[in-house]
Amino acid sequence: MLSYLEQAQCYTLEQGVAKCMEKINQATNNMSKLNIIVIGKTGVGKSTLINAVFGEEFAAQSTGRPVTQKIRYYVNKNIPLRIFDTPGLELEKEQQEKLKEDVLKLTRFGVSSFDNEKGDFYSHVKKQNTELDNAIHCIWYCINAQSSRIEESELQWLKEFTEENKENPVPVFIVLTQSFFKKRAEELKREIEKENMNLCNIIPVVAKPEEPFPAYGLINLIAAMEQVLPEQLKVTLINVQKVSLKMKKNKAQATVATAVTSAVAAGATPIPVADAAVLVPLQFSMLAAITAVFGLHIPNKVLTCFLSATIGSAGATFLGRTIVSGLLKLIPGAGTVAGSAISGGTAGVLTAALGEAYIAMMEMIYKGEINQEEIDTPEGKQKIRQLFLNELKKKK
Repeated sequence: MLSYLEQAQCYTLEQGVAKCMEKINQATNNMSKLNIIVIGKTGVGKSTLINAVFGEEFAAQSTGRPVTQKIRYYVNKNIPLRIFDTPGLELEKEQQEKLKEDVLKLTRFGVSSFDNEKGDFYSHVKKQNTELDNAIHCIWYCINAQSSRIEESELQWLKEFTEENKENPVPVFIVLTQSFFKKRAEELKREIEKENMNLCNIIPVVAKPEEPFPAYGLINLIAAMEQVLPEQLKVTLINVQKVSLKMKKNKAQATVATAVTSAVAAGATPIPVADAAVLVPLQFSMLAAITAVFGLHIPNKVLTCFLSATIGSAGATFLGRTIVSGLLKLIPGAGTVAGSAISGGTAGVLTAALGEAYIAMMEMIYKGEINQEEIDTPEGKQKIRQLFLNELKKKK
């Protein structure tokens, strides 16, 4: 039977891609779901806000009922996110009270207590469920900033809700939508702050630009959420949000840094070139984590192009003696002949260059600078190859 190292060295490019795709699927499928309740009067721009933060793709493919007098949640099977939409607060006093109680029930008993088809709760659920995927993680309360003040009935509802929310606290954010006039929005923010309610933050936003007013504030909303979410959900938030490429890149680069540290540790006892494939599982996990951060669907052919353009070639032994020896020629002092050893530093350089090149490719796809069809061309592969070589040169 082949040893682990011998098995690793026997990866063909095709097998390597399959293993990497397996890691990517695990990283995305195991991601915790983020559950958000959105509350506010009809017409305050809740849908516009959701689309701006999470993308039209979420809204277009989500399932739920667009107009309802009950709470409903929307979910897209490809995105680890649930959005709970609520009826507008211009309802009668009795209905407002029921809405408050229903939202508090959701925060207490979780998603599994709720029948989305009926918009009501299962009568048999009596115990609080604390599983992460089942919990409500934050609440957005939307107020139209075009108004110079919040109505007394709405303010009273908020006061009562935030007070009762203390029993099972869920972060509450006031989102001042349509904040075209920043001075007016800041005045409204100060008025709300005077009430000393149990709020995480009050954030003015313009979700959809309207000439001459640009969009703003969405990054502030995501950053504020990141501060209060548990670590597992921070990864989900970065995956699902569509407003901050910088946040995605920062997280991806942190992932590369962690992988480099592990690669250096693996090379503390120099790795023979012939056994260099010991780094493969580590690097596959790194690429999978970066893919999860960007929230993009990467098909097999794109991954095949990337790996063949960087560390492998079709039909060759994946990260085997020949390929690794060739790469080492690009790193001064790293060794170039069969039987030489890869040090921890060299292992780190190879891993860093691979990770940074992958981030650069993902950024180009994300920004629409290159599409996935273009990558599967000689020119596309050469562009990816050059990204990798550039990263190697930076590490010299």
